[in-house]
Amino acid sequence: DNDRLKQGRITIEEFRAIYRIITHREEIIEIFNTYSENRKILLENNLVQFLTQEQYTAEMSKTIAFEIIQKYEPIEEVRKARQMSLEGFTRYMDSRECLLFKNECRKVYQDMTHPLNDYFISSSHNTYLVSDQLVGPSDLWGYVSALVKGCRCLEIDCWDGAQNEPVVYHGYTLTSKILFKTVIQAIHKYAFMTSDYPVVLSLENHCSPAQQEIMADNLQTTFGESLLSDMLADFPDTLPSPEALKFKVLVKNKKIGTLKETHERKGSDKRGKVEEWEEEVADLEEEEEEEKFKESEIFESVLGDSQDKETGVKKLPGVMLFKTKKTRKLKIALALSDLVIYTKAEKFKSFQHSRLYQQFNENNSIGETQARKLSKLRVHEFIFHTRRFITRIYPKATRADSSNFNPQEFWNIGCQMVALNFQTPGLPMDLQNGKFLDNGGSGYILKPHFLRESESYFNPSNIKESMPITLTIRLISGIQLPLTHSSSNKSDTLVIIEVFGVPNDQMKQQTRVIKKNAFSPRWNETFTFIIHVPELALIRFVVESQGLIAGNEFLGQYTLPLLCMNKGYRRVPLFSRMEYSNTEMMSLLIVTFILLVGYCFLGLHTMMNLAAMLKRATWQRAQGSFCGTASEELRP
Repeated sequence: DNDRLKQGRITIEEFRAIYRIITHREEIIEIFNTYSENRKILLENNLVQFLTQEQYTAEMSKTIAFEIIQKYEPIEEVRKARQMSLEGFTRYMDSRECLLFKNECRKVYQDMTHPLNDYFISSSHNTYLVSDQLVGPSDLWGYVSALVKGCRCLEIDCWDGAQNEPVVYHGYTLTSKILFKTVIQAIHKYAFMTSDYPVVLSLENHCSPAQQEIMADNLQTTFGESLLSDMLADFPDTLPSPEALKFKVLVKNKKIGTLKETHERKGSDKRGKVEEWEEEVADLEEEEEEEKFKESEIFESVLGDSQDKETGVKKLPGVMLFKTKKTRKLKIALALSDLVIYTKAEKFKSFQHSRLYQQFNENNSIGETQARKLSKLRVHEFIFHTRRFITRIYPKATRADSSNFNPQEFWNIGCQMVALNFQTPGLPMDLQNGKFLDNGGSGYILKPHFLRESESYFNPSNIKESMPITLTIRLISGIQLPLTHSSSNKSDTLVIIEVFGVPNDQMKQQTRVIKKNAFSPRWNETFTFIIHVPELALIRFVVESQGLIAGNEFLGQYTLPLLCMNKGYRRVPLFSRMEYSNTEMMSLLIVTFILLVGYCFLGLHTMMNLAAMLKRATWQRAQGSFCGTASEELRP
C-alpha cells in the first residue's frame, strides 16, 4: 500500500510517513503536552518539573535536565536553546534511563559480607540436561546458559566412564553422556562471566574411588587457584561471605573427617587412600542421588504423548521408583573428599538432629515433597534451620518432563538454594529470572532481616506485623504487542498482572480483551493490590492473546521484585519463553500508584504517581514492554 508508484521500493517521503505512523504515540504526546507551554517545545524548566514530579529524580537540577536534552534532542537548534522537541522527549522516554527496573539494582548494592547462609543463591537442578530427565541429551550448553544467566550452584551427576574417564549423565536413564573433564572446562570458561561471586559445584558422586581421584585431579588442574581446597584463615568455624569467596569455586559433596584434618593433610600424597562413609537412606522419592527408573517405564514414557499446557513440554507418564535399603556404605577417595570445605553434603534427618549435631559447613538437600510437608507442619523450625544452614530444595523424581515447582514457597521460608530445571520455560523460571535480576544479577540476594535474625518469629502464612503497600496500577495501552503464531496484528489482547510472595499477597487481576488490535490497544483500567511483605514480593506482567477454543496464547511477560520498581514513567521489557535474541520488542503503557500503610497507623500515606512504558527487550517472539511508575517506600 505504501509503494504508490508500484516500483518495488518507496521514496524517502513515503518512508517518513510510515515512520511517523509507527512512532506516533498518543500517550507520549499527552504527557508532553501536560508540561509543554505551547505544545511544541519543552523548556528546560518544564523538563525539570517533569523529572521532579513524575520521574522522582533524586537531587534534581538543571544540569541533569541539560544532560538529557544534549543526549536525546536530535534537532540542533532546539538542543542549543536548551529545549526539547516531542521527538527528543520520545527518544528519552524510550531510552534505558526510563526502564521500570531501578538502575541501582543493576549493580551489586547489597552487603556481601554476611555468611553464605544469609543469601538466596541462584541454583540449577541436573544442569547438564537440556530436555527431559529420561531420554533427552546431556549438553555443555546447560552449564554455559545457566552461568550466563547468573546461576551460582550447578549440579553434576558423576558416573564411571570408559577409559578411566568419569562421565556426566542422569544415571539409569537413556540420557546421553558427556565427559566430566569437558564439563569442568566449560564451567571454568564461563564461571565468572556474569558474576564475580562463588560458584558451587553440587556433585552427585556415583564413581568408584579410582575415578573419584580422576575427578579430583580434573578439578585441581582446571580451576587451579580458583578452587577452594582449604579453609580460609579468617573463617575456621563460620561460613565465609560471598565477598571473601569472590572468584572461587566450591565443591559440594560428601566429606570424610573435619576441616582441621583436611588442613593438616594439605600437600600430602592421597593417591589410593579411600575412606568408607555410612548413612541411612530414605525412600527413593526423597533421595536425590538414586533416582532410578525401571527400563520398561522409560520406554513407556518415551511412547507417552501427553502435553503440559503451561510449559509446552511433553509429560512423561508415571515412573515406578525403587525402594532403597535402610543404610548404605560408600567408598570415598580422600583426594576428592578434601576438596570439600564449606559445602559438605549432609543428609537431612530432622530439625532436632540438625540443631544438636549439624556443623556450620554442612548443608542439606531436601526434595520438594518432603520440604513442602515440613514447611506446612513445622514452619518455625524450618525457618530456624535455614537461618543456620544452607538448604537446597530440588524437584521430585516424578518430574520426568523436567517441569518445575513454584520456588516462591521455599524462598518464603528462607531456603537458600531452590534448584530448578533451567531448560524448562514457564512460570517458575519466570519467577527465578525475575528475582535474580536484583543485586546486579550476581546470583546472590541478601535475605530479608526477618529470615536472618534469630529473634524473628516470621511465619509466611500468618503475618502479624507488617507494613503493607497498596499498589494501584492503571494500564493505559499497548504498542506493537508481540505477534501470535498467526503473525496477525488482529489479535485479541489482554494483560494479566500478578503478585507472588507470601500466601496473603498472592493475587492476580486482568484487563478486558481488546479485540483485533495488537498494534495499539487501549485499556485505561485500574487495578489495586495490597502487599503485606514487599521484601518477598515479585510483580509479574503477562500479555496474552485470547483463544476461545484452544485457550489463551502466551505472548510475553516481565517479572521483577517489587522493591526494584522505579518511579516515574518507565519502559518495561517483555520476555518470551525462548532464549535471548536481538529482536526489537514492542510495548505497553501503564501508570501506577503506590500507597504505603504503616502497621502503627490507621490511615494511608500519601499517594504517589507511577508510570511505566515498554518498548524494547531482547527475547524472541515476545516483542513488548510496559510503561508504569512506582513510588519510593515510606516508612512510618
